[in-house]
Amino acid sequence: MGHSIAIISVVAICTLLTRALPFLVLGGKREVPSLVKYLGNVLPPAIMTILVVYCLKGVNVFEGSRGIPEFLSIGLVVVFHLWRKNTLLSIGAGTLCYMLLVQFVF
Repeated sequence: MGHSIAIISVVAICTLLTRALPFLVLGGKREVPSLVKYLGNVLPPAIMTILVVYCLKGVNVFEGSRGIPEFLSIGLVVVFHLWRKNTLLSIGAGTLCYMLLVQFVF
């Protein structure tokens, strides 16, 4: 019990520090460094690309459903994102589409 509380406490403190540290370091009236602005623009699309590649790495187009549910769901994510520009809605719709296709169609 004590071990679990210690682990949870360390994780909570580390999470709090990583969330608060940028505000403590860059807070106030100072200009945000150009490197931080650059990373803020570049990292979200890069992370999404990595996630897509990771999700598709195990798809074999020569057996099973041949990647149809995956590619249909990715297409839906793209359509929703271009239409609504809402990342949460796009990912949610794609996930729902994939799960329904895998559970009930393929």
